[in-house]
Amino acid sequence: MAWHLFRLGRGAFRHRRLVAAAWVVILVAVGVGASTLGGETSDDFTLDGIESTEAFALIDERSPDSGIDGATAQVVFSAPDGETLTDAANTQAVEDALAGLTKDSTHVVSVADPFTTGTVSPDGTVAYATVSYSVQAVELDEADKDALATVKADGEDAGLVVAIGGDALSAETEAPIGEAIGVVVALVVLTLTFGSLVAAGMPLLTALIGVGIGYLGITVLTGFVDLSSTTPALGSMLGLAVGIDYALFIMSRYQHEVAQGREPDEAAGVAVGTAGSAVIFAGLTVIIALVGLTVCGMGFLTQMGLAAAGMVAVAVLLSLTLLPAILGFGGRRVIGRAARRLAAEERLEAAGTPVLEHSGHRWARLVSRFRWPALVAGVALAAVVSVPVASMELALPDNGSAAAGSDARVAYDLISDSFGPGFNGPLVVVVDTAGADDPAAAYQQAVAEVSSVTDDVAAVVPAVTSDSAQAQAAFAAQLQAVQFGTITVIPSSGPSDEATKDLVAALRAAVSDLPAQTGARALVTGQTAVGVDISDEIAAVFPLYLVIVVGLAFLLLVLVFRSLLVPLKAALGFLLSVGISLGATVAVFQWGWLGGLIGLDGTAPVMFLLPILLTGILFGLAMDYEVFLVTRMREAWVHGAEARTAVVDGFGHSSKVVVAAALIMIGVFAGFALSQDVIIKSIGFALAVGVAADAFLVRMMIVPAVMAIVGERIWWLPRPLARVLPNLDIEGEALVERVGHAPARTGAPGQG
Repeated sequence: MAWHLFRLGRGAFRHRRLVAAAWVVILVAVGVGASTLGGETSDDFTLDGIESTEAFALIDERSPDSGIDGATAQVVFSAPDGETLTDAANTQAVEDALAGLTKDSTHVVSVADPFTTGTVSPDGTVAYATVSYSVQAVELDEADKDALATVKADGEDAGLVVAIGGDALSAETEAPIGEAIGVVVALVVLTLTFGSLVAAGMPLLTALIGVGIGYLGITVLTGFVDLSSTTPALGSMLGLAVGIDYALFIMSRYQHEVAQGREPDEAAGVAVGTAGSAVIFAGLTVIIALVGLTVCGMGFLTQMGLAAAGMVAVAVLLSLTLLPAILGFGGRRVIGRAARRLAAEERLEAAGTPVLEHSGHRWARLVSRFRWPALVAGVALAAVVSVPVASMELALPDNGSAAAGSDARVAYDLISDSFGPGFNGPLVVVVDTAGADDPAAAYQQAVAEVSSVTDDVAAVVPAVTSDSAQAQAAFAAQLQAVQFGTITVIPSSGPSDEATKDLVAALRAAVSDLPAQTGARALVTGQTAVGVDISDEIAAVFPLYLVIVVGLAFLLLVLVFRSLLVPLKAALGFLLSVGISLGATVAVFQWGWLGGLIGLDGTAPVMFLLPILLTGILFGLAMDYEVFLVTRMREAWVHGAEARTAVVDGFGHSSKVVVAAALIMIGVFAGFALSQDVIIKSIGFALAVGVAADAFLVRMMIVPAVMAIVGERIWWLPRPLARVLPNLDIEGEALVERVGHAPARTGAPGQG
């Protein structure tokens, strides 16, 4: 394998114009495709086979024009100080503003007049109209959006405060601050690492090209499938981070080889054949973790996982091909001061002249000396930071966590303050009367059962509220025709509160006997119910996901390290990193600790997808550091060093590059943590903390401590297994023997 990668790297270096042109053509092609075929993204988190979405499907089947699963908008009006909306002039202003919606919009099904439906606050200062659409938000056209904008403008012209919530209007696209911050951090770290702006720019260039190709490719896919708006952002986040890191490792090896005296084309081949091997297996662990999300059987998770895995795959390919091609244009000019100094020190060391130890050697020696205290302290710190995980609450994101001052947040707060938080997330009980002998009686029985639940209930609103014989007869006829009726339940608590989740369970328990009593059945739905159901499904499939992903990665690492204990140690260390990351996320997002530092102005439960997304992504990234750090330790051990000495030597040679890679990833993810989108913000924050914990606590402290404690046994592999497993030669020992060692350079390295 190393030899084939050597030929690939050397060939890309020698045929650099052809390789560079090929990648430019690919970039242009996906750019053209994105501009002509791209569609819109959607944040519709749904899942087939759960009660909440089954209820939507039932209504859609029996009443296709109801718009039950379409987009909704909440147009909230607030009267000027000292006035009420029930004043004649303000009432007329509200009705005039709403009048154009049904006339000017393409897909409006209904507009609930607040003065008719009673959605006016007790003091008369706030009212809201619910607008229902026949299609989902991504399918709304400009006429629909312009009509809402006109409502807002007309209301404000009349002196009212108007805010529009719901999911009909997408949030404004924000500047790509995450990418910008990540690029700046990466440039600084790479410049300090390589001692050359030219060298620092090369990994950045390949990573940005990879992100461009991946992002544009995802945009092309939006023209054919519905993708979450989180999908391209997640892909960009990962693509930028791993793209820079993978190029960093190959670039570092290239500098080392040229500084030692190897010809540039051969140095590119050796760099790809050695560091490139580690990049491939590091990338494979990330890809396995992301593709493994498909076992959850959830479309939106599958999309995110496959898109991000595609980004990682592109980053690996670019590192193996485009980077050596770019190096071909730079030649020896990319050799910085750091590489020349390191090469001189290695030549002195080879000649028997003692050289000063680097900080990496000193740290590894210190950890090896105090290995037991280091291990205990590291595990104890991880355990303490992980404590908040015990109180973690999961929920779908709602407008209560939207950016302060945004229309969605203003609308949410006005409704919450004037009516109660539950009005932002009503629950709907769908009564399926198809199997009932007396549909009207079955519906009334369902209303009685639902009304028996009183904890955390602000109001129960049946489909018909009038007791008149005429109204009841009309409703019975409608019930007979469509064979379903709805009951609206307004919780006392907010959509993402734990009490609302408990209410969902209580309602389902209350109507569980309805089929036996009447032949009808009742299904509880609504955004909160959808979140509860999806969270339960994720919790159920999570153990299977862990077994598959960790199992496959374990086998891969056994191949890489030819050891059983090294992969086991890597997996256990990863669990500590996840605990720290989730614990910190709960403390900041759910408890509000230091939330202002990343722009949070309130608290909210953890985004329900975060634990499984974090587990998948962080596992892959954690294995990256394990591969890059421990391969150098194994290389020293393979060449005859005693086990504890190999830990110190390997750590000293690789720690600087691993630290640089970790700092770059932290910078990229921290940039995304400043996003206004709470989903992206929470993912970026959790990954930044997770990478910091894994790189600096687990890999830099706990790993060398464990390896020093276990000693030679850390490389143990049963003989029968050793005979069966192929020798992948990740360290490139066979490759170096085949191409020879770099000749000692007597002149100034980097010249010529």
